[in-house]
Amino acid sequence: MKVFLTGASGVMGRSTMTSLVDAGHDVVGLARSDRAASVVEAHGGRPHRGTVFDADALVEGMRGCDVVINFAGRMPVGLSMLRPGAWRANDRIRAIGSQRVAQAALTAGVPRLVQQSRSSIYADGGDDWIDEQAPVEITRDTDTMAEAEQHAEAVRRHGADVVVLRFGQIVGPDPSSRWMVRRARSGRPTGWGDPQSWVHLVHVDDVGTAAESALTAPVGTYNVGAEPCRRADLAEQLALAGGRRGGRFHHRITQKVAGVRLETFSRSQRISSQRFGDRAGWHPLFPKLTPDWLDGVG
Repeated sequence: MKVFLTGASGVMGRSTMTSLVDAGHDVVGLARSDRAASVVEAHGGRPHRGTVFDADALVEGMRGCDVVINFAGRMPVGLSMLRPGAWRANDRIRAIGSQRVAQAALTAGVPRLVQQSRSSIYADGGDDWIDEQAPVEITRDTDTMAEAEQHAEAVRRHGADVVVLRFGQIVGPDPSSRWMVRRARSGRPTGWGDPQSWVHLVHVDDVGTAAESALTAPVGTYNVGAEPCRRADLAEQLALAGGRRGGRFHHRITQKVAGVRLETFSRSQRISSQRFGDRAGWHPLFPKLTPDWLDGVG
């Protein structure tokens, strides 16, 4: 298949290009700079210059493609998440960029759109299992995710096939995980929420395998991730990767001060990705959090 990929030079995009190219697909990667274009080429894709806000460039790059995968984003990393305006670029990409991508896909006549979302959109479920029918909780952090899903739904109403992938928290050789391992190495806290609550994770490499499965998956919304684990287990693995034992958690006061933007990082979410496996045949390369998730990270 010929695939048009946004966010091609980012964490999700690089994983996706690797999986798609290895599977024999032709990948056109949207690149907003020379550096991004070089990343696309290095991963076997063909760069197409433009941004998710440039409608003409999007349509031009999408023509003749079988699928559009919208993985564009700009998530802040580390303590920069707490700075005023840190999320503005990512929010704009989700709310406006996803709309431009969806409209361009319709204009270019692309028959399938794969739209990224996050499983943190679900409400806190305690110890209960969460599937795709569970209620979501919209806050200032999750409202633009909901907007992106709505733009994808609009494409479906116009007759295109749409697959929405709600990914867990990405862990592996990515900037956020490296930052957390560095914190753990220096004895600083990495955990949010109740240590015995649940967290939904996905290894970086499984982002790409999920995207490849989504090319032929039945239309629908799917959770994508490994078996959920306790937040204490994630904190412990980060500590071990940093050469320590005993994962530490942020104080409740710190979590309160962090506000709504990080509230989703503390929700208890025992999320099942079984539906995606059953319907699309996707099986994660990293099905359960183990020390090898963080090999070489730090």
